[in-house]
Amino acid sequence: MKAIVIHEVGGPEVLQLRETPVPNPLANEVLVRVEATGVNFIDQYVREGRYSNRPPFIPGQEAAGTIVSLGSEVTGLSEGERVAWCSIVGTYAEYAVAPADRIVPIPSGVTSMQAAAVLLQGMTAHYLSHSSYPIQIGDEILVHAGAGGTGLLLTQMAKARGARVLTTVSGGEKADLSRKAGADETILYNQLDFAEEVKRLTDGRGLAVFYDSIGMSTFDQSLACLKARGTLVLYGSAGGDVPPLELMRLASLGSLYVTRPVLRDYTRTHEELMTRAAEVFAAVASGTLRLRIEKTLPLKDAARAHIELASRSTTGKVLLIP
Repeated sequence: MKAIVIHEVGGPEVLQLRETPVPNPLANEVLVRVEATGVNFIDQYVREGRYSNRPPFIPGQEAAGTIVSLGSEVTGLSEGERVAWCSIVGTYAEYAVAPADRIVPIPSGVTSMQAAAVLLQGMTAHYLSHSSYPIQIGDEILVHAGAGGTGLLLTQMAKARGARVLTTVSGGEKADLSRKAGADETILYNQLDFAEEVKRLTDGRGLAVFYDSIGMSTFDQSLACLKARGTLVLYGSAGGDVPPLELMRLASLGSLYVTRPVLRDYTRTHEELMTRAAEVFAAVASGTLRLRIEKTLPLKDAARAHIELASRSTTGKVLLIP
C-alpha cells in the first residue's frame, strides 16, 4: 500500500510517500480501507517530534473508511461497515488499523469525507462547549481562531447553547466565515488589542469563558478578558507553550479558573466516545452543524497540507485522500 512514512522527525519535507506492507490487525483491532484522513495541528507536533513516536512511523490520527477485516476477538463490527476513528496514529495511508473499542460507526446520513472532517474537531468542540465549561444561556464567550476548523464548529455549538459569541480572526474573509457560523462579534486580532475590544464589547463585564487554542502569545490577555470566576479553557498551543503560571494571579484577577483539556480525557470510556461521536454525527446529518471542508489533497501532498495549516491560511478542514 501507499503511505506517508516519517523516517526522521522534522519539517514538512520529512513526509514522504512510500510503499509499505498492509498492516495486519491484532486480535482486538480492525483493518480499514481509508477513504479520507483529516489533517490536524497535532499532526504537525507529532511530525516535529514533540511526542514519543519513534521513526519510522506513519503519521495522521483521524480517518474514515470501510472495514476490510476483523481481529479474532472483535465483536459488534462487520466487514464492509463504514467507520471512523481518531487519536490513533497511522492514518496517512491507504489502509490502517485501529482498536475496535475506539471505532465509531458512520450513520447513513453522513459521508466518509464528512466523518473524517468532523470527528476529531467536532468532538473537541463538543467537550469544550458541553463539559470543560458547560455553556449556559446568556453566557458571553470568546473563541480564538474563530475561522479555523474547530473554531467554526465551536461557534455553532455555543450559539446552539444560547451564548453570545465573540471570535478573533486575522482578516475580513475569515470574519465573514465566522459570522456565517453564528459569531455575534468578530475582532481582528492583528489590528486591535483583543482584550480592550472585549472590554468594549461587553461594557466592561468580561467573559464567562475564553477558549484559547493559541497559547503563549495570547494567554495573559486571555486571562484579562474574563469576568470574576470566569474560566480560561486552553485547548491548544499553536503559538507556543504557556510558561509556568503563578496561581495567586488567578486570585488577584477575580478567582479565575484555568483548565488544559485534551480530547482523550473526554472520550476516555467507550460509552463517552460513542455518545459524543453520535451527537456530532447526528448534528451533521440534520444540517444543524455545518462543515467547511476547505480542501482535499491527494495523499502525496501531505507536506503541502502541513505547510498550509502552519501558515494559518486555512479556514475549515483539510483532508488527504489516499
